[in-house]
Amino acid sequence: MSQATKRKHVVKEVLGDYEPPSEKQQIVRVVGSPGNNLHEVETAQGERFLASMPTKFRKNIWIKRGDFLIVDPIKEGDKVKAEINSILYKEHIKQLRKEGLWPASFSDPVTESTVSNPKTDSSNRGSEEESEEDSADDSDLFVNTNRRNYEYSESEDDEEEEEEEEGGV
Repeated sequence: MSQATKRKHVVKEVLGDYEPPSEKQQIVRVVGSPGNNLHEVETAQGERFLASMPTKFRKNIWIKRGDFLIVDPIKEGDKVKAEINSILYKEHIKQLRKEGLWPASFSDPVTESTVSNPKTDSSNRGSEEESEEDSADDSDLFVNTNRRNYEYSESEDDEEEEEEEEGGV
């Protein structure tokens, strides 16, 4: 089988229908990627460990921080305690919520904003002011989840120094 055909089948399997997690499997969130096809994951209970990516996904599917996975436990692993079974996308997460299988600890505001699109939500339809706010909203833009978000703010001292520099020139 050629590489392109293999990739096509793997992508079709990942994006297609999924099976809900069995009793042994867990839903986890990706926290980081130390390399060598390993991903640091966190369970709904807050336990962190490494999960390995099977060879069929390597160089075909990419996983980033904040993604959700279904993993199979590995009994003999000390550091690597699971193997990735499937990757959960927005449609899969919605289905799991409908079935009541989604862990409550993953239902935080960050997760909610990645799953639902505020522009299609009926609660956002209303006055013209709200629609203007929606057009200025950047929630539909791509966010790189592999970088930490830092908020910078200028203090009053910085503003005073800038004003002195402008006045002295």
